Amino acid sequence: MSQRKRVFSGIQPTGEAHLGNYLGAFRRWAEMVNDYECFYCIVDLHAITRDYERPELLRRVFELTVSLMASGIDPERCTLFVQSHVAQHSELAWLFNVVTPVGDLQRMTQYKEKSAGLESVNAGLLNYPVLQAADILLYRADYVPVGDDQRQHLELSRDVARKWNARFGDVFPEPETLTGAGSRVLGLDGVAKMSKSIGNTLPIVADPEQMWSLVRTAVTDPARVRKNDPGNPNVCNVFALHEFVTDDEARADIEIRCQTATIGCVDCKRILSDNLSEHLAPVRERAAELTANPERVVEVLAAGAERARSEAEKTMSIVCERMGVGPDVLAASLREFAPKGP
Repeated sequence: MSQRKRVFSGIQPTGEAHLGNYLGAFRRWAEMVNDYECFYCIVDLHAITRDYERPELLRRVFELTVSLMASGIDPERCTLFVQSHVAQHSELAWLFNVVTPVGDLQRMTQYKEKSAGLESVNAGLLNYPVLQAADILLYRADYVPVGDDQRQHLELSRDVARKWNARFGDVFPEPETLTGAGSRVLGLDGVAKMSKSIGNTLPIVADPEQMWSLVRTAVTDPARVRKNDPGNPNVCNVFALHEFVTDDEARADIEIRCQTATIGCVDCKRILSDNLSEHLAPVRERAAELTANPERVVEVLAAGAERARSEAEKTMSIVCERMGVGPDVLAASLREFAPKGP
């Protein structure tokens, strides 16, 4: 086993990868391989807890893999794989159900939000955090980079590890939050986090024309109605986005010109759009190359799943032995049932 600390992180294939994914996760994931042993998982089993269409799910898994690789995540330096390609995720989730109180699951904020107003709630939505705990603990990860919306789920993963260890013996570390995991990026509405479900995103593979058509709709300083109204960059999300792709000197110039009403919001958006398109050009080009060579993407995921299964089998061997389940455990215990001597 590697002496480096281990990181696990998962992402759902819920749609086109966007700027929030790239700035908040992908760039950081690409860098973390320098310091940690990283397992990056496309969690398709989580995605099917909501209504979905089979072809769309498969397309999204493929496109997300392309986006991750195009963003600089090197599959030779980490383990990149799809959750459903490693059966041990589901197996461990079932075994973790025996140490997870239903009440804890019903108290999950995301469960309450996603089940609100539904006439029928599938069991997968309730057990989502148990599978998430299995995802992390299967690889005995030391750290998990999570956003604020997932901190409660990570705490439940720690509780699951603690309860299982107390009952069956120490096996699982209690994973910790990895700080500095990335930036929280607001969407085009300037209010909510960039999210595909809200539709306030900027796709990272958008061509310059598409990028401009989206950026021009972004909300700016609400107090600035006319071009000659002085602006307040501190409350303008477009200006905030400049931080990621515009150099300090240019940003300082935009800030002054905005405050003195010598640059309009449309001009500010145009500069942002051009800089985003230039910054993301290598991602766009790499994504096009991978999309044109789908066999390479499939090969990467197959190799990643093989490496993941190798580690998962080590964990499950211990878990099954401790819990007394599985054919190998029974076969090894046959002498306990053999007739004793006269």
